[in-house]
Amino acid sequence: MNQQARSPQPATDAGREQPPLPALLPVLTCVAMLAFAGNSLLARLAFQTTGIDAAAFTAIRIVAGALTLLAILRFQRGKLAVGRNAWWSAALLFTYAAAFSFAYRDIGTGAGALVLFTSAQLVMIGYGLVKGERASIAGMLLALGGMAAFLLPSASAPSPGAALLMALAGAAWGGFSLLGRSAGPPVLNTAVSFLLAVPLALLLLLLLLPAARDAPVFDPPGAVYAVVSGSITSALGYAVWYWVRSRLSAIGAGAVQLSVPVISAVMGLLFLGERMSAWGILAGLATLAGVAWVMLSAKKAPPR
Repeated sequence: MNQQARSPQPATDAGREQPPLPALLPVLTCVAMLAFAGNSLLARLAFQTTGIDAAAFTAIRIVAGALTLLAILRFQRGKLAVGRNAWWSAALLFTYAAAFSFAYRDIGTGAGALVLFTSAQLVMIGYGLVKGERASIAGMLLALGGMAAFLLPSASAPSPGAALLMALAGAAWGGFSLLGRSAGPPVLNTAVSFLLAVPLALLLLLLLLPAARDAPVFDPPGAVYAVVSGSITSALGYAVWYWVRSRLSAIGAGAVQLSVPVISAVMGLLFLGERMSAWGILAGLATLAGVAWVMLSAKKAPPR
């Protein structure tokens, strides 16, 4: 009798554990995209205005992210658990962060974000198509065409090496995002990935330490940028992105990231004085329109 009387309680608790209302999804999506764009801005600020090198920036960023997420887990009384894909996720996170830092030494804010998220989108769209997802082809063409047109007005084209590194970072980020679809608390998944990536980042720093004789490895202002990038725009931003990613199709999640190059270019204009022409603004609007089109039309694969 007592067990029957208590039976409604678990249903009530389960109801409280349901995801937030769908209206929160676009808000958190915008927060995640602003965080991603903020990473590009912080990296460019660090390498343009301070003496920190790419390996040190990467290491500080990953360590700061790991400490931030561990503090959140401690506050939530959560426990670390290494899942099946944890090491793959950590390797992809490290590859993204390292290639991202080295590329941003020689590529502009908006251009770098464009290469990064184009590469990530191609990985995610390819995965979605393999899994049977469908979306508006016209919307994808509009978004890709807008990005291409957005890059053309930038007089200083990135070096092939920097573009290749950023493409590698984007491919790794696309894989990291896809692994984020796995079940489990997003903060926990992100914390484990950051924690397991710390020894990889420190190893890279030690290996490249002799090569950094001509430039300071550690520079206080640059370290501040790296800490903000690791703790706020990376750790917290990725935790939000994991939540968003699990509620979007692979194609929709890949397409929404196309807005980041536009946001990054605007940030570069405001904080670094990077110039943006009227044609660039129109191309950016076309990119955003294509992103919205794909998001509205993307559908998950039907169950088999």
